[in-house]
Amino acid sequence: MAEGANNNDKTGLRSAVLGVGAYLPAKTLTNADLEKMVDTTSEWIVQRTGIQERHIAAEGETTSMLGTEAAKRALANAGVEAASIDLIICATSTPDYTFPSTATQIQAALGITHGVAFDLQAVCSGFVFAVSTADKFLRSGSHKRALVIGAETFSRLLDWEDRTTCVLFGDGAGAIVLEAQPAVADGRGVLSTHLRSDGRHRQKLFVDGGPSSTGTVGHLRMIGKDVFRHAVGQVADVMLDSFAESGVDAATLDWFVPHQANARIIDASAEKLGIAPEKVVKTVALHGNTSAASIPLALDVAVRDGRIKPGHLVMIEAVGGGFTWGAAVIRW
Repeated sequence: MAEGANNNDKTGLRSAVLGVGAYLPAKTLTNADLEKMVDTTSEWIVQRTGIQERHIAAEGETTSMLGTEAAKRALANAGVEAASIDLIICATSTPDYTFPSTATQIQAALGITHGVAFDLQAVCSGFVFAVSTADKFLRSGSHKRALVIGAETFSRLLDWEDRTTCVLFGDGAGAIVLEAQPAVADGRGVLSTHLRSDGRHRQKLFVDGGPSSTGTVGHLRMIGKDVFRHAVGQVADVMLDSFAESGVDAATLDWFVPHQANARIIDASAEKLGIAPEKVVKTVALHGNTSAASIPLALDVAVRDGRIKPGHLVMIEAVGGGFTWGAAVIRW
């Protein structure tokens, strides 16, 4: 299938990226800091994960606050006003409240009183799921301009005595502005999205609490080797499907921006798909795993340092608890 002739063009609209923004809490927690907290070493953390430091939200600094700052920066980068947004989707597993949604808190903070705002929960795959969902809204013609946000305060879910998990995660937020525009051959926009879920794997990566089960927030629990095996071995299907639908391949792809969970997972996934190492954007060393925020944080870094340029073909990809996984190809 030739590029520009994929299923997303049937309505005559595509979802084009207008801008990107990100926000990280001021506090950083280094591997050296963690050595003083749990029985671990910086050498072990770097060798197993590639992580050197992560950002931690301050007391009273909520997920919606992080998301609002990222949204403001994305709007500024796009050169559009908050009032022009009629759709907000916030991907998060760490909402401010059980309800109302974090997206509505961001909507209010931005002074937006129209349109629709809601949260989407697919854990680390959340941003890919949110991009796919926003794309369908925009291509349907029901909405014109969207803020797609990934925002997390995973530090609030961690058991800081569990050395196998507390070294992995950090806090942060990233956002993009999408706009419905006429689709043209070789034009910019979301070319394809593919999502998958398999709920049989809950025990491999989950939080052991919730309103309906324990009445508590709970802590994150993970069987690392099983997550690694799935992330590398089972998610190629959505990436290959996205390649096929958008008419591109590893050779024509400009940038691969995966979920930033673990440097070893990122490298193994790129190698499996034949994506050259120099095309891979990696920010995990300085951000840690920020779940749904990791891809937009990485996009922001790569746009601002000049790697991702208008016209470039970008693939985003993630796997998260559940399991959930997804991929999308975007012409920037």
